[in-house]
Amino acid sequence: IGVDLLNNPDLVATDPVISFKTAFWFWMTPQSPKPSCHDVITGGWNPSSADRAAGRLPGYGTVTNIINGGLECGRGQDSRVQDRIGFYKRYCDIFGVGYGDNLDCFSQRPFGSSLLLNTIATA
Repeated sequence: IGVDLLNNPDLVATDPVISFKTAFWFWMTPQSPKPSCHDVITGGWNPSSADRAAGRLPGYGTVTNIINGGLECGRGQDSRVQDRIGFYKRYCDIFGVGYGDNLDCFSQRPFGSSLLLNTIATA
């Protein structure tokens, strides 16, 4: 985004333009092993066999996994996830678009968790 945020991280909180740019960057940019939120929600992401085995399928649940998976996904029912789904549905209704499938991440393994398991297994 053209700003040295490593040395000036407070700009994200204090400059509204920078704040918006960072949010847009996060939404659009894949961060391996995670796809971008944009690709997931627009159908541009095709899950690998490892993603499918981890329960990560196209839909809003995978977007939640990308954003907050380590805290909210793969733990069964979670009120935070339910709240997100409610907000998502509200805005879909306002825009007159369908919700799609796979709205929650209750049974999805968070991205990167297999990397940790593989590291532990080979240590």
